[in-house]
Amino acid sequence: MKARARSQERRAEILRAALEVIAERGYRGASLGAVAERVGLTQQGLLHYFPTKEALLVAVLEERDQWDTAAAAARSPDTWRLELLASLVEYNAMRGGVVQTFSALLGESVTEDHPARDFFTGRYDQVRAHMTDVLRAEFGEELAGGLTPEQAAPLLTAVMDGLQYQWLLDPEAVDMPAAFRDFLTLLGPRR
Repeated sequence: MKARARSQERRAEILRAALEVIAERGYRGASLGAVAERVGLTQQGLLHYFPTKEALLVAVLEERDQWDTAAAAARSPDTWRLELLASLVEYNAMRGGVVQTFSALLGESVTEDHPARDFFTGRYDQVRAHMTDVLRAEFGEELAGGLTPEQAAPLLTAVMDGLQYQWLLDPEAVDMPAAFRDFLTLLGPRR
């Protein structure tokens, strides 16, 4: 049991280091050797935990999503609502490095051969479906202006991600949490 716990701790340490290296160098500039060095392993030792650079990248992205889910659940363990999304935006404003890495990887992933393309495509399918459920719970079958939750879900997602890019570029000019709360008022009254 101790060996398994140590292996999980080491894996978490590698993921944190990989996130740092990717944040500093971008995915294409990051190397397994740099990650291994940061955690005191050989590259071969790192490959024991993650057999390829692509596998490590996907694990970093999945771990980042787990952090978001855990942080949101800690704030409101019952259900995802618009207020919980606003709390997630506030949480992201406190961890610029993670947001920067995620945003850079998202931007890089639009190329055909990027190893995170499938991850982000699947993630956005899930996010849009989840946002549809959140909007339906808050507004019913129609939002102000006549949009359905299915029509508004990609817009809500775009606002969250677009605010991150603007905030990363000029955090003094863009108050990401306040701007997101302003956007929520545009959606209209909730039921």
